Amino acid sequence: METVFRSQDLPVADRFDRWYEMITQAFAPTLVRSDNEKEFSASLHLLDLGAVQLTRLSYPPLHSRRTSLMVRRSDPEIYSLSLTLRGTMALDHHGRQAVVSPHDLLLYDSSHPFHAHTATDGTGNVEGMILQFPRALVPLPLDKLTPLTATRLSGTRGIGALLVNHLIALIRNSSDYTAADAARLSAITLDLFTATCAHFLEAEAALSPENHRQVLRTRIHAFIQQHLGDGDLCAETIAAAHQISVRYLYKLFQEQGMSVAAWVRSRRLERCRRDLADPALNSRPIHAIAARWGFANNAHFSRVFRATYGLSPADYRHHLTTR
Repeated sequence: METVFRSQDLPVADRFDRWYEMITQAFAPTLVRSDNEKEFSASLHLLDLGAVQLTRLSYPPLHSRRTSLMVRRSDPEIYSLSLTLRGTMALDHHGRQAVVSPHDLLLYDSSHPFHAHTATDGTGNVEGMILQFPRALVPLPLDKLTPLTATRLSGTRGIGALLVNHLIALIRNSSDYTAADAARLSAITLDLFTATCAHFLEAEAALSPENHRQVLRTRIHAFIQQHLGDGDLCAETIAAAHQISVRYLYKLFQEQGMSVAAWVRSRRLERCRRDLADPALNSRPIHAIAARWGFANNAHFSRVFRATYGLSPADYRHHLTTR
């Protein structure tokens, strides 16, 4: 019922390759990349209950991608529910983007491509859990569950917290289970998952039109913040990512008194201002900071920065460093 992997049990040169092999066997095939492959420190504890599989993981920051070609070649038709315990996870899936923090849940499926990126909070490895089970076992229509994929689901209160606590306890006490327990525990876990999804679907349906717009604006703002460094970020790409028309996107921003382009520009300028004020980045050229946050033309960046803050980028940095 249990599989345990600890990278420290292997020679350093073999650690990442063995980890990659383990997760490829445990999950749907994905491409995985890490900046820490040479000194990879990770652990995996997998609990196989037959109908469901629960894995607790600890690992350095990763990029993982399941491509369309991988989906066509092999699709186990499973749902995966990710629970973040330490660090953050960003997921691009089903045309939506979501960023989650500790005790948030994130649902995705093997039948559609995805790109995930995890990051630490500066205190150690990323830590989390992944619950997997066949789609056929969920007593909810596929088209009903799809809106919940790549959407942050809170695990800090209500039935979401009940599911989170169940998953944590399930793997913490895994050494006490017998083979006869597996079927009962699978059924309990699936029931809790289904109840949690039903709760969030009902909550979404109960939102007023204004609340729906506010939720959508919040998601769009988060998407823009995540893609500020992308030079191709524009109204068309933002609207496409959220499956709305450009016209409706403009309307959402008009309701908050700012155009899409102006809001993107203001967020980019604020990120540049922060970097220019950061003593640790004093050696970084101004044009590199501008390019990092989506300003391809340095002259244009200088003009809009001066218009916004009353000083050129160089004068702003100099003013702060000589105070």
